Amino acid sequence: MAPTDVPTRELYIGGKWVAPQSNKRLPVICPFTEEQIGTIPAGGAPEVKAAVSAATKAFYNGSWSKLTGAERASYLRKIAEKVKEKKDLLARLETLDNGKPISEAAWDIDDVAGCFEYYADLAEKQDKQLETPVELPMAEFTSVIRHEPLGPVALISSFNYPMLIATWKIAPALAAGCTVVSKPSEMTSLTCLEMAAIMEEVGLPPGVFNLVTGTGPDAGAPLVSSSGLAKISFTGSTTTGRRIMAEAAKQGIPTCMELGGKSCLIVFDDANVDDAVEWAMFGCFWTNGQICSATSRLLVQERIAEKFYARLKQRAESIKIGDPLDEECRLGPVVAESQHSKITAFIKEAKSEGATLLTGGGRPKHLPKGYFVEPTVFINVKPEMRLWREEVFGPVLASATFSTEEEAVTIANSSEFGLAGAVITEDATRCQRVAEALECGIVWKNCSQPCFCNVPWGGKKASGFGRELGTYGLSSYQNIKQITTYVSKDRWDWYPSKL
Repeated sequence: MAPTDVPTRELYIGGKWVAPQSNKRLPVICPFTEEQIGTIPAGGAPEVKAAVSAATKAFYNGSWSKLTGAERASYLRKIAEKVKEKKDLLARLETLDNGKPISEAAWDIDDVAGCFEYYADLAEKQDKQLETPVELPMAEFTSVIRHEPLGPVALISSFNYPMLIATWKIAPALAAGCTVVSKPSEMTSLTCLEMAAIMEEVGLPPGVFNLVTGTGPDAGAPLVSSSGLAKISFTGSTTTGRRIMAEAAKQGIPTCMELGGKSCLIVFDDANVDDAVEWAMFGCFWTNGQICSATSRLLVQERIAEKFYARLKQRAESIKIGDPLDEECRLGPVVAESQHSKITAFIKEAKSEGATLLTGGGRPKHLPKGYFVEPTVFINVKPEMRLWREEVFGPVLASATFSTEEEAVTIANSSEFGLAGAVITEDATRCQRVAEALECGIVWKNCSQPCFCNVPWGGKKASGFGRELGTYGLSSYQNIKQITTYVSKDRWDWYPSKL
């Protein structure tokens, strides 16, 4: 796709395409050519204000919130169909913008469509579950639990799964009856702009979906400080998440935070080494290592460590790294020069702190241009090292060994993060025991990284709080209202009248 083939879009506000008042646009840099391939509009405070106003108006005039679940579902299914129709274009834009291999981008777009279909099904079920009766201990009263949309919501998504993570928020919010202001990462906004085009094509009522692109300071900050929002959902760094929480607290706005991670994969000595190596690589190198849930801390039981590391080195060095538009590519570039510099600094510091470089650690010799980092593995990494403690967000795996199950669990839980964890062992009882002991929101048994839209996603500790996806994702955009009725014909008589 040539630069001229990249669609040029404006902001999408109130059902119209709107140029920013500043007339400023941000360059889109392709991470594997380092060349500009397009631009996106640089929205600011005026556009954010207009978007929030449009979402608020659309919610309270009932054009969306008062529709039945089945009526909202019909729109969500139309969106899913459009995503399927445009799959090739969307996957290609995702790769050009983000750098992930085209095969993974195509997989993501399939998941986008599937997520809209899943929440269409849940929206339909809401019509039957709008009011749920509750049995009370006093016969004089009846009570129902009513599920109502929260209101206009701000949804801020990250650069690693640009369209998919945005969908994790947009689909349940729309299914619940909320109206939306979406703010994608300025580093990867192309497919979210195409999503706005899809919303227009399916005839979504004006103001139900609004999209503002731009930088965090210029567009993100005024969005999270806007009055009238019912909720803020954010996926990104822990540092930024804490700033958003502080701003939201000033207005008492609820938030859902999916933040950083430093997840641990524990491999016991009864595991099949080849299978475990495959999961270790997939858990850290998939999506070019830019995964919040990446199992980037690897614990290997001592008895198999030598054999495991030899196989891991061999397999990691065979990964095809290069042009992510090549169907055979398995590792592309990271998203931007700034991210590449950050990862390079982590590698340099790990070497200086005494970690042993097993493989990788530099730029592939055959790729002089682009933000490429070799699949990198360090062993003998100590708990006090920065590489073990902090999120790299790149294809860098830190590994250490352990002797006992208790030691492995203690090391795994010593992190400030608590998004995910994984355990690989042939012992089913031990596998379950360790899964229960890990302090995180997601645990994978004998695998790493599978994600499905019908199960909850989220973490604890510095990895955030709240849950996306599944029925939890829908309920997080609903106000749970209790309606209790006094049904007895008898006087309540709390204060008997003598008059």
